[in-house]
Amino acid sequence: MSFSALVPTSGPWAYALPVLLLVCSNVFMTFAWYGHLKFKSAPLFAAILASWAIAFVEYCFAVPANRYGSAVYSTAQLKTMQEVITLCVFAVFSVVYLKESLTWTQGIGFALIAAGAALIFKR
Repeated sequence: MSFSALVPTSGPWAYALPVLLLVCSNVFMTFAWYGHLKFKSAPLFAAILASWAIAFVEYCFAVPANRYGSAVYSTAQLKTMQEVITLCVFAVFSVVYLKESLTWTQGIGFALIAAGAALIFKR
């Protein structure tokens, strides 16, 4: 029995699993893209290699998220979810890990992007 046979293709888990996988994917990708900023004294080449290794793990979540998600979501919906999840993960990451504060204008900008993304799901 393959792992894909264990993945639900209908019901609530069919909708929830891709979202959960995209959240995991985005946590890793955010660290791959921005985590090295706490280590600016490290050589750039080392940062690139570390980011590449982290991005590999990210792909191990992103590819199944899109594969399984395509059974219940359109590709436009999957991409839109990924972008909104990216903004949410990034907002938490920048405050908690990088110790940067978010401004109200950034919050409004993120909210407008999320509002625009909601149009993708409008039937």
